[in-house]
Amino acid sequence: MKNNIFLLIAVSTLLLATGACKKQLTETPYSFLTPTNFYKTAADAQSAINGVLSALQPQAYYQRTIYIITECPGDLLSPILTQNQERIDMYKIQYTPTNPEINNWWANSYKLISRANDVIANVPGISMDVTQRNNIVGNAYFLRAMAYFDLVRSFGDVPLITHPIASPGDSSLFPNRTAAAAIYQQVISDLKYAEANCLSESAITTANKGMVSNGAASAMLARVYLQRASTTFADAADNQNALDECNKVINSKVYSLDPSYGDIFNCDNKYYPKNPEVIFAVQFGDNTSSTTQNITCRMFSPALLGGSGSFVANSNFFNNGYPSYDTMRRNWNLANSVNGTAVAPFIYKYRDAQWKANSNNARMNWIVLRYADVLLMQSEAMNKLTPNDAAKFNGVNQVLNRARIPLANQYSFANVATQDNFVDTLVKERARELCVEGHRRWDLIRLGRYKQVESSIGFTVQDYQFLLPLPQGELDANKNLTQNKGY
Repeated sequence: MKNNIFLLIAVSTLLLATGACKKQLTETPYSFLTPTNFYKTAADAQSAINGVLSALQPQAYYQRTIYIITECPGDLLSPILTQNQERIDMYKIQYTPTNPEINNWWANSYKLISRANDVIANVPGISMDVTQRNNIVGNAYFLRAMAYFDLVRSFGDVPLITHPIASPGDSSLFPNRTAAAAIYQQVISDLKYAEANCLSESAITTANKGMVSNGAASAMLARVYLQRASTTFADAADNQNALDECNKVINSKVYSLDPSYGDIFNCDNKYYPKNPEVIFAVQFGDNTSSTTQNITCRMFSPALLGGSGSFVANSNFFNNGYPSYDTMRRNWNLANSVNGTAVAPFIYKYRDAQWKANSNNARMNWIVLRYADVLLMQSEAMNKLTPNDAAKFNGVNQVLNRARIPLANQYSFANVATQDNFVDTLVKERARELCVEGHRRWDLIRLGRYKQVESSIGFTVQDYQFLLPLPQGELDANKNLTQNKGY
């Protein structure tokens, strides 16, 4: 994509402002919507936040690009190595500024930010129920924070835009990069607003399932604090703040582990309270509706199941990732046969009984936050803060207990003696529990194991490759941007 995303935003705005009525500038436009004539009612506000949420759905964002960016450059998922060079380059840690998937990640993140900025700027002026209005604005703050968190983890310093670009004179049209430390501060500020203003999960109506809850904001804050704690600009309180946010979610008793691991991904029970574990997910509809469906089942399923088999399970993870007693999770997440016929190992966790073979029309949501992750983050934070406290094993052992792991194989100081050993344990358990859910690259970087794990599957990671290159098209369009070192 050669056009800069900020330029596209500005051009769109100018077209709305000047496109159809040059001779009668005072005439009320009826054939198109602008911020001036749209943000009038509570229904407008709800439509606007629905539009922000829908920005997550494209294949080039949280329907497919998410796992190309976060899982292919890891040790759990591999693209087939005969096509789509951009995916292969991500897998082999050979990504360059012209990689289309890196451009997708950047451009769609800023599209989400742009839509969220519109809601944040315009919905507070609507006369409507205050709680409902604050919830909608809180959702926009959460989604803006989520996009900036993805960007800062991916690229480091990135442009920070917190308002709609409304004119060619706006200084944000061709922005400079903002220091990663400041981006994290903005993310945390946005999430705190969301935490204070979004509704609780139980208060979200059936019609609005899929909107962000205050519990999602707390869980995302925990994730942000933990990730920042691993950076050179960490705050001394990051690990304690992460623990506090985890405990807030846990102590609320709103969410819980689903008794059956496979039921977490059941397309017939995607929503709370039937699914008590999922805290936030990108929503996809059924294959008879007008809503967007998900291509992931097709991407991961082999031809014998009616899929394209575009991505497969990493062979090392398939053969060695799960111990023999961890059958519940392994059998749900991985497979290498279909009706007795051997196939290449594949990711089997995303299934839909209504999915039509060779179609893109699966109902599965993409899970962003779930309760098991909160328990694992709680253990991670405690290991940083109080490594000699046996209570740090409680979170991870609850996750293992749900997976029916025998007590003899759960964790204690008897089999995990040191703080560093515990990190190695988390690296393994997060892979087993959260297999291909969009966490692996960030987990390995945060836990300090990226180089070692990639080396174990034959790839070398240079220091500069902990960050992705900025898309070349953005650099060409905006001379105020600079490239990350090494690219």
